[in-house]
This record gives sequence, structure tokens and C-alpha cells, in this order.
Amino acid sequence: MGVYLKIIWAYLKIGLFGFGGGYAMLALIEREVVSPGWISEQMFTDIVAISQMTPGPIGINSATYIGYAVTGSVFGSIVATVTVMLPSFLLVMYASHFIRRHKESAIIKGAFAGLRPVVIGLIASAALLLMNRQNFPDNTFSILICVLSFLTVYFTKLHPIFVICLAGLAGFCIYY
Repeated sequence: MGVYLKIIWAYLKIGLFGFGGGYAMLALIEREVVSPGWISEQMFTDIVAISQMTPGPIGINSATYIGYAVTGSVFGSIVATVTVMLPSFLLVMYASHFIRRHKESAIIKGAFAGLRPVVIGLIASAALLLMNRQNFPDNTFSILICVLSFLTVYFTKLHPIFVICLAGLAGFCIYY
């Protein structure tokens, strides 16, 4: 039962303080599950990659997988998933009622204006967190693939999924 309480506590913190979505949560998730030794850095990197490829939010997908990996049970997956969603669910239920009543308030508008740069910073932090040896084994080609992929999506009308497939093919050709 002890491991379940630890998962509940960790994912309550992640769910409560993980503003900005799944990518912004990644640094907090890593600190809560890798630092105590629940999973390795390599496994965390793999979980992030798998969570990006599967449908649904990355924070919830990673919680589901980590819950299973730590406990070895589907119940652990359910506990982690529900726990990471619970704070957001409760906050949205309350906040939607409050914001609807006070949407023209200068305080509410100011709070949202202040949160925007914080969310951008959290997402940038997640990007830096993912720039490690597991994701970029050979910096030269990996960074080149990353920059070319970004520029292709940004300046062309190619669909991002197509660019992801091309980047995967380029990585496969270069590294294998």
C-alpha cells in the first residue's frame, strides 16, 4: 500500500502544480519519478517518446505508464492517471464558474496575462529537459534533423506528422 500512497502524493503535486499542459509538466514529472529512483533517466525518455506517439495528453499517458511500471499492476496505472487528473478537474470546475462570473475583471485579465510567459517558460524548460544524450546521441546530426524539421513545419504547408515520419526515416538512415 505504501507505493500507492507515494504515487498518489507525487501525482497530486504534479497535477496541482503542472501548469501549461503535459510538456510543461515534464520537468516536475522527472523530478518526482526519476529522482527517487522509481524509473531510470533512459526509461523516462522512452516513456516521453511513447507518450508523444499515443493519443491523449502526454502528462496523462506518462502517468498511466509510470503507474504501471512502478507498481506492476493496472491498478497502479489507474491510481496515477486519476490522481494526476483530479486537481485539474476540480480546479476547472471551480474556476469556470468563477471566471464566467468575473470575466471582465481587471484582476482576472491581469492574472491570465501573467500566466502566459510562465507557461512559455515551462514549455521551454521541457524542451531543454529533453535535450539529453538519450534523445541526441550525436549532437551534429540530431540538431540538424531537429532544426530542419522545425523550419520545414514553420515555413511550408507540410503536415507535422509527415515531417515527423521524414525525421524518423532520416534518423534511421543516419544512425543504423
